[in-house]
Amino acid sequence: MSKHTELLPIIAGIVVSSIFGFSFFFTAEALDMVEPMQLLGYRFAIAALTLTILQLSGVIKINFRGKKLKTLMLLALFQPVVYFIFETIGVKMSSASEAGMIIATIPVIVTIFSVIFLKERPSIWQVGCVLLSVSGVVFIVFMKESGGGGNILGMLILFGAVLAAGVYNILSRKLSLSFKPVEITYVMMWTGAIAFNVIALSQKVLEGNVREYFNLLTNHQVLTSILYLGILSSIGAFFLLNYMLSKMEASRSAVFANLTTVIAIIAGVVFRGEPFYWFHIVGSVLILIGVYGTNYFNDISERKSPASVGGSINK
Repeated sequence: MSKHTELLPIIAGIVVSSIFGFSFFFTAEALDMVEPMQLLGYRFAIAALTLTILQLSGVIKINFRGKKLKTLMLLALFQPVVYFIFETIGVKMSSASEAGMIIATIPVIVTIFSVIFLKERPSIWQVGCVLLSVSGVVFIVFMKESGGGGNILGMLILFGAVLAAGVYNILSRKLSLSFKPVEITYVMMWTGAIAFNVIALSQKVLEGNVREYFNLLTNHQVLTSILYLGILSSIGAFFLLNYMLSKMEASRSAVFANLTTVIAIIAGVVFRGEPFYWFHIVGSVLILIGVYGTNYFNDISERKSPASVGGSINK
């Protein structure tokens, strides 16, 4: 694999982290006015319809003939359905910056899962950098808790999203052998659109207030948030994420979630006025060093091994 080809998944990871980092801000903004399931229904409906338009116009090509759709549907259950239920409720109960911090623990779960299920063997340097990066998150959360801030239940719910993301990373890595990134993204978006809109509309029917479900779409703040979340964060970011997972070891790619933490903190502080302390700086530096180091110390023999999925796929 050429250096140019190796660089593309890394660039994709940085872009994905940036988009996801700001997604916490837009989620928090929308949740000021919209219920969690309603926001998710809006988000994935926009994403699914956009992808369908792209498919019908010939911009993207999707072919599921002879492919393992059962496993793909299982992936879609964990991501976006389970993941976003936990993440959205967790953000509502805590804050955009806290959510970014907890989500950054994904590399620990993914590294454990990748060793157990994918038989991947990250180098000792990579493991060290993952731990360094996660230590930055732990440090931030510990300091915040010692100061009396934070919401424990909200953080536990967010950790449910972390577990779901771990399962998703492993399944996406396996499915990248059979499906193109856009095909995985397509099924994910439609699964989310159907699941969350059924839940949200059912809630409105029980409340006897179905009209409100559509009226909120005329609100500028809500519309801006769902366009960002539905098109850029759902379609763009997940396409790049599925591409990255098809080219890079799961344990290595997952560390980019920690970069999301730094961006989420910056977005929360700058745009929502969330508190920012010295320990955020220290923790963020540890996170960034870990993200860089995990990729810098990528094991050469592992990259060249035939068992490495990322090195054997030509999409």
